[in-house]
Amino acid sequence: MPTGGDIIEITYNHPTYGTGVLYPKAAEDSTYDFGGIRSSDDENQVDGAGNMIDIMNRKRWFFEDVVGNDMNTREEAEKMNDMAASPELADWTFTHINGTVYGAKGKPVGDIQVNGNAATFQLKISGGGKMAKIS
Repeated sequence: MPTGGDIIEITYNHPTYGTGVLYPKAAEDSTYDFGGIRSSDDENQVDGAGNMIDIMNRKRWFFEDVVGNDMNTREEAEKMNDMAASPELADWTFTHINGTVYGAKGKPVGDIQVNGNAATFQLKISGGGKMAKIS
């Protein structure tokens, strides 16, 4: 039976900034792509004999969700800004409410813009290779 729902915890272990936990906001959409090899989806990619021309490209993995931001003590947005500026990658895990855990090596990418009223920000983590199921 397919089970959907919240991502309940995101952990990181960065060589310079240490370890930490981020808590996604409940009932928000999370999006992830395991990365790896993709074939181009172009209906015109055939030769004159009707054979498929398979254009294959590597795609990086990504995970995106809305996470909480405690400006007083945890300072999640500031830490993500620091990690985004670092050339070093962190180890990440993403825990689903059903107990499934995925992991990969990467860093925050894109804009990190805090919603002060909601105490949240949209976080996108990405990296090379593939995201893999840990448990």
